[in-house]
Amino acid sequence: MSLDEEIRQRLEGLKIPTHIAVIMDGNGRWAEQRGLTRLQGHAAGRRAMKRLMDAAIDFAVQVVSVYAFSTENWRRPENEIEGLMALIEETLREEFKELQEQQVRVVTSGRLCQLPPSLQELLAKTEHDTADNKELTLNLCVNYGGRAEIADAAAAIAADAVAGKIAPSEIDTEVVATYLYQPELPDPDLLIRTSGELRVSNFLLYQLAYSEIVVLPVYWPDFDAYNLLEAIEEFNERKRRFGGRPS
Repeated sequence: MSLDEEIRQRLEGLKIPTHIAVIMDGNGRWAEQRGLTRLQGHAAGRRAMKRLMDAAIDFAVQVVSVYAFSTENWRRPENEIEGLMALIEETLREEFKELQEQQVRVVTSGRLCQLPPSLQELLAKTEHDTADNKELTLNLCVNYGGRAEIADAAAAIAADAVAGKIAPSEIDTEVVATYLYQPELPDPDLLIRTSGELRVSNFLLYQLAYSEIVVLPVYWPDFDAYNLLEAIEEFNERKRRFGGRPS
């Protein structure tokens, strides 16, 4: 039996998460084990990202959010930061045609104004040019931090309150959600983290309140469709109660 046939059989009867968030961890350690540079590890991670997108489309996932660069990643060496920014640009330019062919809509989350101008322009253009695509939404989180997103939402709410657009008594969790970076996206059903680390690392803190978390021991560059299937199978074993009692 081929891997594709095995995957199709195992997918039968499974509930597919609407929105999957992914912390793509382990590029550096993967590279170190092979005597490669960290940037070579990130380049290998790009290929894993392509496998994730192809599998998500095949599995009929509707939204994928990926942690491409965090607000804390600015602490890394300058050459690694520059390499990561260049890699994101290169990937968007080289994969744009296929994104269009696969009907992938790209949206972005993060403090984009702090990114290099060329990357800001490319992200804006990619969002605009893919806006009508319907097959899958890719939420690309660049210079993203969960605490930063909540702080930015709080600042925007405060500004609207001062301007008289909203009364403090009207602010509840649903209102706060409308001030997040991509308020139209559903909360993730499933968070996948690779490399075996057991933390959320400041990713989608508001949105992950009731997400199921699956941690895989594989480093991100080795991630493939089988790993995505494994995470979805584990997701299907969970009893999602959202704070209530089981029915």
